Amino acid sequence: MRQTSPVADNKDADSGAPLAGRIAVVTGGSRGIGRAICVELARGGAAVAVNYRRDAAAAEQLAAELTATAHAARAFRASLESDAEIEDMVAAVTADFGPPDIVVNCAGVASRGQPVVDTDPAELRRLMAVNTFGPHRLAQLVIPGMRKRGLGHIVMISSTATRTMGANGAPYNMAKAAMEALAYTLAAEEERYGIRVNVVAPGLVDTEMGRRMTSAVHGVADMATLDAASPFGRVCQPEDVAGVVAFLVGPAAGYVTGQRVAVDGGAERSNWLPLRRASVACANK
Repeated sequence: MRQTSPVADNKDADSGAPLAGRIAVVTGGSRGIGRAICVELARGGAAVAVNYRRDAAAAEQLAAELTATAHAARAFRASLESDAEIEDMVAAVTADFGPPDIVVNCAGVASRGQPVVDTDPAELRRLMAVNTFGPHRLAQLVIPGMRKRGLGHIVMISSTATRTMGANGAPYNMAKAAMEALAYTLAAEEERYGIRVNVVAPGLVDTEMGRRMTSAVHGVADMATLDAASPFGRVCQPEDVAGVVAFLVGPAAGYVTGQRVAVDGGAERSNWLPLRRASVACANK
């Protein structure tokens, strides 16, 4: 008899709560795209661990808002630069909710905009730690539980910078490219265990980081002024990215793994890059 997908056959999933019974960890979940992803996954019925590094107030507020609407949510502090903190976070999430079977790696920092010859080696090490080494360790910790359940989803929030590879952003470009390499490797290794791993690559997104970057690099104080020149007449919103993530971890994407989805209004394909230099920071956190 043909084996069916445990995602598609999830008895807890229905049209109103496709992620019921699932436990999600979202790194960098307190602000921007990460926040929108937490909201979307909770709306789908998942219990959500809101990871943060510094902004405890924002993470706690989000968890309280989600809990107030009958969704299980808690804030968990951990820096992706510290293996020990990642390990403590996974242990705490497991104790509170159970073993995570959804992980969204959204934590990230931007490059400082220097050419390679002027880049501080510490900056490269930090971006590699947050974007690659941290997600690597997190995967090592959660995959055994996913294998045991026969179901798991890992999503890497990368960037269109891995295609444009703009100047003055080597640490960011390198770190996000390595993150994508990790995702493709995991997808190949874990398919036999029912674990799906995919990449979501936003372009410019209207977030706090995006607004700071466009102001500093291009003198654009109001991102809305970019709407007219943007695909579909508007700058990408965090919710646009969150919707794609929710699809990839839900029952409708049970046969999708090892894929990279650009969320940029088609700019990557059409070479619509009026902010090409800014893409090294991607402004997508």
